[in-house]
Amino acid sequence: MHFPRKVRIVEVGARDGLQNESVPVATATKLELIRRLSDSGLAHVEAASFVSPRWVPQMADHREIMMVLRDSPTKSATTYSALTPNMKGLEAALECGVREVAVFGSASESFSQRNINCSIAESLERFAPVVEHALKAGVRVRGYVSCVLGCPYEGEIAPAEVAAVARELKAIGCYEVSLGDTIGVGTPLKAKHMLEQVSREVPITQLAAHFHDTYGQALANLYAVLEEGIAVIDSSVAGLGGCPYAKGASGNVASEDVLYLLEGMGIETGVDLAALARTGDWISRTLGRPNGSRVGQALMASC
Repeated sequence: MHFPRKVRIVEVGARDGLQNESVPVATATKLELIRRLSDSGLAHVEAASFVSPRWVPQMADHREIMMVLRDSPTKSATTYSALTPNMKGLEAALECGVREVAVFGSASESFSQRNINCSIAESLERFAPVVEHALKAGVRVRGYVSCVLGCPYEGEIAPAEVAAVARELKAIGCYEVSLGDTIGVGTPLKAKHMLEQVSREVPITQLAAHFHDTYGQALANLYAVLEEGIAVIDSSVAGLGGCPYAKGASGNVASEDVLYLLEGMGIETGVDLAALARTGDWISRTLGRPNGSRVGQALMASC
């Protein structure tokens, strides 16, 4: 076993978590959520997505969000990143002072076509100039690979396909590649096999796990990849989010649940679990939705 001594949490609730909420979330609420997340000790918060409001209405206030964060007194302690799928999005992000961006690819041809209307190869061709321009501007770029353990259209995805996309994202300049079980169908052994193949192309130190919890396997899958040396985990406060392409998808694994697991293993995160649980309770009540974190529910019930 090679469990890491410290894990970096990338909190995706403010972007990946909120983007599929059917009722518009006020900009002030988003900013308060991000502030609370930062105050809990999270060093990386994915805050916005520079996409067309026609496609993702919930992210229409991306400029306002990132410009407020640009002037935040905690900006030196917290990385506030944004998704920029194309050059137009990147240019807008740069105007707002964003210091880290992300591009989002897929290991499934069908998912790529339906999600971003192009093939995997075409998506990588589109990303290359975006990444190049970002790096020239002194902005770091993170890469995402979706459907690494299954696709709603194709079923299981071969680990070799995941490895190929991850390799290309690294080659064009992504400093880190996040491996996403977008529809939450993975199991521990499959997660290990996938990671073994990907890590032959991209060092384990440049990989992250982004697991959804549709089938209740996310924590087990995380334990499996932690055992292989993964030291970066994407998660969402209160389990916010969900994939619109997966029936019954319950969203990202809850940050509170991940932290409880890591603390129990003696792994450092630098995050205050109690503060994060309070944040999860607050945003759940604000949105009028159940708290998707079992740990968060338990901690708040004991208060």
